[in-house]
Amino acid sequence: MQKNTHEDGQTPRPLQWDDVRHFLALARLGSLSAAARQLAVEHSTVARRVDALEKSLAVRLFDRLAKGWALTAEGEALLARAARMDDEAQAFARAALEVASLQGVVRVSAPPAFTSHFLAPRLAARAQDWPQIDLELIGESRQANLVRGEADIALRMARPEAPGLAGRQLAELGYGLYASAGHLARPSAHWCFLGDDALLRSPQQAWLDQVADGRRVVLRGNDLTTLLHAARAGLGVAALPHFLAADDPVLRLAPAPACPVRRPLWLVLHPDVRRSPRVRLVADVLTALIEDARQVLAGPMSASE
Repeated sequence: MQKNTHEDGQTPRPLQWDDVRHFLALARLGSLSAAARQLAVEHSTVARRVDALEKSLAVRLFDRLAKGWALTAEGEALLARAARMDDEAQAFARAALEVASLQGVVRVSAPPAFTSHFLAPRLAARAQDWPQIDLELIGESRQANLVRGEADIALRMARPEAPGLAGRQLAELGYGLYASAGHLARPSAHWCFLGDDALLRSPQQAWLDQVADGRRVVLRGNDLTTLLHAARAGLGVAALPHFLAADDPVLRLAPAPACPVRRPLWLVLHPDVRRSPRVRLVADVLTALIEDARQVLAGPMSASE
């Protein structure tokens, strides 16, 4: 039987799924650097994989432009099929979890400060509950795409909106005004404030801006741990979650005003992943330790409930 050949007489390279995956990321994001960040590879790898796919198909998929890579008409025609291939690959990976054992890796995505200050120490204390499982804790502000397998379990401060995801509210996070004792000893008119740039639209940040009421915001950061250390150093007053600041030996909770914000904490999974024994076990462990700490998470506002 005669082999298929390109016009140049060379035998085409067999089609590789990884090449299609890199094509899809580049088509969706439009730049090598953005696709490389999403895929956690070098930008040269993305270019090499797309070049290889074009050679396999004998089709030019992108025009290389100064402002980025633009899909050709042929690339546009193949994009939807590549997306369906990706959906099937993700479904295949989720189905494989159903036959998996209690051994292996489980990836958990959660907000950064919650991951490092709350989850990590409490999971360490319960390590005997998941002896053959390797956990990957991913602290990130963005929402991991569970459909695409970026994480097995997500902890989020909002009800899941993406179709097909299953969620359960486990607790509520309470907030308060925290600062060093020395800073709180000042007349409140002379307080300075610390803001969170990453959470400008969050309810606790909106409340803090109302409390500041024109008083100086001396520092803005994009990370709660940064605000925590700035408050500990006496730089100003920050709206911090109780789980992060209530037991800090340096910080004090301002007696007034009390923060009315309570944010729900949701555990979210894809229903297919939930059938994995190891994912289900880790979800049960997370559920138990968070529900056991509901009072810690809610903080002093819930003392009378």
